Parts: sequence; structure tokens; C-alpha cells
Amino acid sequence: MSMFKWDVVYGGKTPPPGKAVAPGERLSWGRTSGLGAQHVVAMFGATFVFPLIMGLDPNLAIMMSGIATICFLLIVKNKVPSYLGTSASFVGGAAAIYNQQGGPADVTGAILIAGVVLAIVGVIIHFLGADAVNAVLPPVVTGGVVMVIGFNLAPVATNIYMPADPWIALITMTAVILMAVGLRGFFGRIAIFLGLIFGYVLSWLADVVLGGSRVDWTLVKQADWFGLPSATESGLVGNQNELGNMAAVGWHLPSFSVTFTLLVLPAVIALVAENVGHVKAVAEMTGDDLDPVMGRAVGADGVGTVIATSVGGSPTTTYAENIGVMAATRVYSTAAYFVAAFTAILFGLIPKFGAVVAATPPAVLGGITLVLYGMIGLLGAKIWKENNVDFGNPVNLVPVAAGLIMGIGLGTDQFFAITDDFTLGGIAMGTLIIVVGYHLARLIAGRNGHEGAGIVGPTGSNVADDNPPAHRSNS
Repeated sequence: MSMFKWDVVYGGKTPPPGKAVAPGERLSWGRTSGLGAQHVVAMFGATFVFPLIMGLDPNLAIMMSGIATICFLLIVKNKVPSYLGTSASFVGGAAAIYNQQGGPADVTGAILIAGVVLAIVGVIIHFLGADAVNAVLPPVVTGGVVMVIGFNLAPVATNIYMPADPWIALITMTAVILMAVGLRGFFGRIAIFLGLIFGYVLSWLADVVLGGSRVDWTLVKQADWFGLPSATESGLVGNQNELGNMAAVGWHLPSFSVTFTLLVLPAVIALVAENVGHVKAVAEMTGDDLDPVMGRAVGADGVGTVIATSVGGSPTTTYAENIGVMAATRVYSTAAYFVAAFTAILFGLIPKFGAVVAATPPAVLGGITLVLYGMIGLLGAKIWKENNVDFGNPVNLVPVAAGLIMGIGLGTDQFFAITDDFTLGGIAMGTLIIVVGYHLARLIAGRNGHEGAGIVGPTGSNVADDNPPAHRSNS
């Protein structure tokens, strides 16, 4: 198979029951386009929600996700069918940057550096194998870091978004819970996005019946139907979505700071685990040995993040939602992902739609984040459970316990002062204690310490999955 040539199978028609379409194969372009559209719908919700929460432009995020996906497929030589949507792992770091009087450019600059680090880790995995990463980041450490990233965000949901309208937030939260467990298959997988739509409509109805201005479409009316995202206003500080000024954020060049970069670097640990888990899941579904391209996949995600954030877009990651679509359809054709990527780029050229998304009431985001942040945190526990981490062993228990309390207790608005000019937020401090504390404890305990299995295996994501044995469970 050449890079842009796929073998047409089953006469281009729907595969017979039990048959699959391999990454290097495709159906007719009509059916392939339909599958590509399905992949767009699958990734759409989270790819829009997470930029909103991080104070970045959702239209730009969707456009750059398409570009990043094309780069990913080229780097892995079409061997790993996957879509790069917006990552949830950097939400905590973004919140911490805003609380230190940073702006959108500071967020994208810090995440760009993290993308470079992720790409370097991919190169290391490619040449040394996953064991080199497993030795530094065993599942007890990875799970602890993921948990800190999620639970550190609790004050953002309860103190920033929710107070705008606590009842709308609670009703939206309840709707997300009911849809996540009550809906099956694909619709259960996009419960967060459906919750956003529900809360949006509920807020509009509340304005009509009770009065108020929960939904403001002034900027929607002013937005163009077609065109490139506008430039970010200069001198922005803080999350503009929380300040009701989301239209001020568009494309921009990143700004770099060592302090801000350290606030987001812990997310690299989560992304390594996430990408490795995804590649393993795809390998199990397709029956292909993808270990030789594992490093390429991790590095390609890093490259995608660098490309996206270099113009003010959102960080990327391989998406569980799209892996779920493949599990349901048994069509693994990378041609469908190219179609999805080009479709996403076209969507990014519709500013009016982006303005509708950017007008999401803060209380609706409050209801969503009550669920979402907790889900991210509990994925850390899922990593522990699936890798049989033994917390009866103090080598595992003590450093993780200390790191969790430090990370969650500091939250996103308190910082640990290293010097007068250098501070670390909750996620960075929690991660530092877990990683350094664990290896120090192992060193002291000697070979009696229990390090568990490597992170190469089932790991965590941002949504529930229909194939637990082959996959982990967002952002």
C-alpha cells in the first residue's frame, strides 16, 4: 500500500457479517465518506468542549485537529488508524496558568513545549522500547498522576463555572449521568456532548420562562458563515470563557515561560499512557503487531500538539471515541480518517458555528465539568486496577498518598513557592512527589519494592468503552 492508495475490498460494498476492512483497505468512496463523517461526529463533542474549558478557540481546535490527524497518519505510515482530537490532560495546567495571570498565548506556549517533550519520548520508545518508559513510569505512578490531574480541577467546576446558575449546573450534571448510563453504544459514548446540548437548550428555555441572559447570541449574529478564525486580541489575561469574552480568542503565536511550562509537563505522563493504551487497543482489534510503530504513534501525537498549538490551537491526543467506532463497524481503513480530517478542516472554516459553541453558558460547563473532571481522576484508579497495583505495599502507598493530597489540596489557585520568583502548582507538585517519592521509596526498600506491570497495556481516556478487554475507558 502506498501512502494514498488503498485496496478496494468486497467490491466496495458493505463487508459481509464478521468480516473486517484493514487499515490499508477501503470500501467505495461513498461508503468511506460516510464512515469518515461518523468519525467526525464521534470526536466532535470532546474536541469542542475541551477548548472551551481551556479558554481556546473551538473553531481553531477542530480545524487543527484535522491537520494534526493527517500528520499523525503520515508519520505512522498509515499503520495506526486513529483520530487526534483535543486532549483533556492539559485542562488542569491551563487553569493553573490562568490563575497565575497568564493568558491564552501562555497556555499554548507551555503546551507546545510539552508536545516537544512527548515527541522526544516517542523517539525514545522507538529506539529503546516501551520498557524504558515503564521503568520510569510504572502504573502506580501513571495512575497517581492522572488522578491528580483530574481531582486538582474540582475548584474550577464548583467555584468558577457552577455559581453562574447552580440549578442549571446540577440539572445538566444529572442529564449527563443519566445519558452516560442509560444510552447504549455510540450515544452513550458522546454523553458529554449531548449534555452540553441539553444544558444549552435548558438555559435558553430558562431565559424565556424565567428571564435573564444565560444565553447571549450577540456575537453569533455578528460572526461570518465562512472564513478563517480571527486573531486573538493582544494582552489577554485569564480564561476568557470565564470572563464572558470568548470571542477575543482566536489564532495567535504562543508565548513561552519556564514557570508556565512546568505547570503542564505532568500531562505528558498521562498522554504517554493514553497513546500506548490506544495503540494496544487498535492492535488487538486489527490483529496487527503495532509494537514497532508504538514510538512513532507517541511521537506523532507530540508533533500534532506542536503543530496545533503553534497557531493557538488545542493539544491533541488519540481518541477513544473513534476507536469505539472502529470496534462497532470493524472498518479500520485509514482512508476514512483522511476523510474525517479534511471534513474537520472544513468545519473549522465556519466561524458562526464556532461562535454558537463559544456562547455555551458557564453553568452548563459547570454541570459537565462536575462529571468530566471526576472521570479524568477516576481513570487513574482504573489504571491501578487493571494493572493490579498493590497498595498493601508502602512503596506504592506512601508516596502516592502524599502526592495526591498535595496536588488536590493546592488546587489550581494555590502555588508552592520554590523561590521568590518560581512557584509550582498543585499538579506539578503532586506529580513531583509521586514520581520522585516512588523511586526514592523503591531505592530504600531495595528489591522488596513492588513495581507492578508496565504502562503498556490497558490505560485510561475520557469516555466509557464498549470493549473493556481491548481498551481503556476524553480529555
